Amino acid sequence: MIRRTFLKTAAMGIASLANLGVGRASGEEAPKTPTALRANADGVIGRPVRIASIGFPAENPLPLKKVIDCVDSEGARGVDVIILPETCQGQNATSAEPLHGPTVTAMAELAKKHRTYIAVPIDCMDGNRRLNSLVFLDRSGQIACIYNKAFPYWSEFDLVPAVSPGEETVVHQTDFGLVGFAICFDANFPEVWKGLADKGAELVIWPSAYSAGMSLQAHAINHHYYIATSTQLPDCLVYDITGERLLRQRTQGINISRFTLDLDRGIYHENFNIEKRDLLLKEHAADVTQEKWLELEEWFVLKAKRPGVSARALARQYGLEELRPYIERSRIAIDKRRGWKFSEKA
Repeated sequence: MIRRTFLKTAAMGIASLANLGVGRASGEEAPKTPTALRANADGVIGRPVRIASIGFPAENPLPLKKVIDCVDSEGARGVDVIILPETCQGQNATSAEPLHGPTVTAMAELAKKHRTYIAVPIDCMDGNRRLNSLVFLDRSGQIACIYNKAFPYWSEFDLVPAVSPGEETVVHQTDFGLVGFAICFDANFPEVWKGLADKGAELVIWPSAYSAGMSLQAHAINHHYYIATSTQLPDCLVYDITGERLLRQRTQGINISRFTLDLDRGIYHENFNIEKRDLLLKEHAADVTQEKWLELEEWFVLKAKRPGVSARALARQYGLEELRPYIERSRIAIDKRRGWKFSEKA
């Protein structure tokens, strides 16, 4: 369950991050993704993911044919992920459909056609259970994973049948990085977002009925992953690993936002890292740059400067500890002093 999973992963702390290759000790190598390997061949810098967010109003959901046309057009442009808004074909007395119903079936064909991931939120019937689901399709059109909204909104309990709460935190390993999921009202419940961080999410996809704004910004600041949205307003918000808002775009009718995020950018606290950072930047001046220095927070961001280089991997080689695992390690050490001794079996 979400709450139980949160409590367990909070207890496990840094162990869960280390198992996923996030914040490894100096000298350990994280697994390379196909995108990172491809960078050596085609001049790509960092670990970029190209995203298209397609939003449209909830009152009059786009006919499936129109959704197909929009996704087909965006896929043809060349993109890694397409995000659709919450319950993209509506959520009412007649909108519920099975997992392999018309919406997912149509999107699966497009995912395969354009070799792209697609986040497809649907009003889903699973036997007798109704779920607010995000179906994540891989580049071959197969279902990679399913996230069921953990915290349905009040009106969802008035539907017949009512929407059942989801019970699992979902983070999926794609060929460009670790992607996590949350939906709409989940924005108000910190345990969802802490669970995503504990499972190593680098990017969180959040389809919704509304924008959330600073609620999402707070999660990005606290957990240092990107957050990208698609809403029924329609609009799109994108938050950086620093919590900075990178994009807010709203358009009447259909909103299409296109952006690229570099998942190889790493964020660090100055504590225990400054001398190591200075040595890294001195010895690899042509490879890595300090892209940002956040004076008040005492954080800095490192980014690769040329193809074939991973800023995060180099930082690990020099013993730098990323901000998220540093905070988790600190939490565990302090809790042990309180007498709370957690283990991976907790």
